[in-house]
Amino acid sequence: MTAPLTADAREYGLAGDGSADDGPALQNLVDALGDATAADGRPRTVRVPAGRYLIRDRPVLWRSGVSLVGAGRAATCFVLANPGAPTRPVPLAWFTTAQHGAGPDRHIADVTFAHFEIDGSRVETEEYDVLAKGLGLQYVLRGRFSDLWIHDTAATGFGCDFLQDTVVEGVLAERCGRQDPGEKMGGAGLGIGVGGWGPVERLTVTDCTARGNGTNGIFLELQQEDWVPPRGIRITACHTEDNRYGISDWGAEGLLVTGCSMLGNHVAGFDVSAQGTTSVGGRGGIVTGCVIDGNAGDGIALGNTPGPYAFRGNRVSNNGRYGYWEHNLAGGDQEPAVDVVLESNDVHDNALDGIRVDAPLHEPAIFGNRVRNNGRRAAPAAEGGGTGVHCGPLSLTDENADWLPGGHRGKELTVDTRDARDGRDTPGPSAEAAPAGVTVLVVDNTATRLDLVPVRPGAVTAWPGATPAPGTAYRLPDAPVPRAGLTAAAAVTHPYVHGNRVRDDGRPRTQNHAVWLAPEAVWTGGRVSGNDFSGNASAATRFDSAPSGGRWRDNSG
Repeated sequence: MTAPLTADAREYGLAGDGSADDGPALQNLVDALGDATAADGRPRTVRVPAGRYLIRDRPVLWRSGVSLVGAGRAATCFVLANPGAPTRPVPLAWFTTAQHGAGPDRHIADVTFAHFEIDGSRVETEEYDVLAKGLGLQYVLRGRFSDLWIHDTAATGFGCDFLQDTVVEGVLAERCGRQDPGEKMGGAGLGIGVGGWGPVERLTVTDCTARGNGTNGIFLELQQEDWVPPRGIRITACHTEDNRYGISDWGAEGLLVTGCSMLGNHVAGFDVSAQGTTSVGGRGGIVTGCVIDGNAGDGIALGNTPGPYAFRGNRVSNNGRYGYWEHNLAGGDQEPAVDVVLESNDVHDNALDGIRVDAPLHEPAIFGNRVRNNGRRAAPAAEGGGTGVHCGPLSLTDENADWLPGGHRGKELTVDTRDARDGRDTPGPSAEAAPAGVTVLVVDNTATRLDLVPVRPGAVTAWPGATPAPGTAYRLPDAPVPRAGLTAAAAVTHPYVHGNRVRDDGRPRTQNHAVWLAPEAVWTGGRVSGNDFSGNASAATRFDSAPSGGRWRDNSG
């Protein structure tokens, strides 16, 4: 066939009627254009008019120099399905190291994927398969992925690795990782493997949205333990919501995250840890100008990193546990993190401590922050049932309650779905009754209503079975104490803590102390000066372990 620079997909056999299998015709067209590009060095483009294009049972093996451009999100839609191959993942386009020998010297170059939708809802593998993605390309040079809507894939939606001189922009990934229970590899909205090109990978991820995905909204993952964590990666102006983790750094070096929002994620808004395949955390990153708010767990969770890492000018608020949590997971790097910087952040109204250190820090700098009104999980234990109690898909309301607003944030709510009158299980509106003793997580509360975390990312209900019947008995645990602005429960050596405002001016005051050195803390040397520690509920400081050396001076309160 003659290979034009731009080919209309309909003219080369693609039907776009939602029922005919367009995979073979697309593969033939990609091969022909790829051969032509290899012969004359001139990249080609497949233009795909509006329609629903079924890719059935076999992914399209992509070729260098071939771009795929649709007529717009929801106009051009590629529907992935595998009814005849239940063991085979079916991404729209793939080219990988394991299957096709991809590498730095055998890569995909000069490609654009733009202006279309990928619907992965009809792919169902017998066992979870990390390759059941929307897009699954490795070793891409000079790529551009723009204005894509990828949703309901069995594994990661945008699952492309080793992207050099590449831009990923305007990608919307929703409800991807559908078959991932939350503990498997992959299962993200945008999951990008790094390290394959060496110490520098020039990649920008910008203006992307990841919502309701099984694991991460956006994550970067070093793919081999002996590779150098790469520099040069930027994530800007992105939004992550209702994922297990919002944005995760599992092995980059010097990652820049700017102007992003991480809201309502289930475990943490921003995460650095050893969750990835190589158990290597990121290091050298800078997170600035972000809103990290209303996550069910922690706002920022940092661990398994040698450091440094810097957080500047962020709002970290209304999270269900800690605003910032320093921790180490088993299996990853356990050495002290060096040169962690928290500067000019607004850390407020988190359920427990504003800043919590449960892993060793060496020479951290904590300065110029406003750490205020934390410890919001201050409401006492509560229980109820009977008249006035009713549940919605994501709520429990007790019209007779008078709870402290936000006071149950992050607590586990236990409901007894047995009917109180006769002890029998009382089914809700669906056929399957919720089991007795169901425990769900509270994300926030008013005086009479508890707002609940969905049972998994992307779900429309918090209940594992049916919505509990009216009058269901419930109970909430007591508030933990103490709750502080800054808590150390590990070794902290030579810290610089200066010019922070660590106080509580809320009504009521719930942040018991500005600084608490827990019994496990070993606070050695450093300088704590020029801070405002006044106005906390109990006292400015609480020392269950005494600091050793250093200077504590000129602090008010």
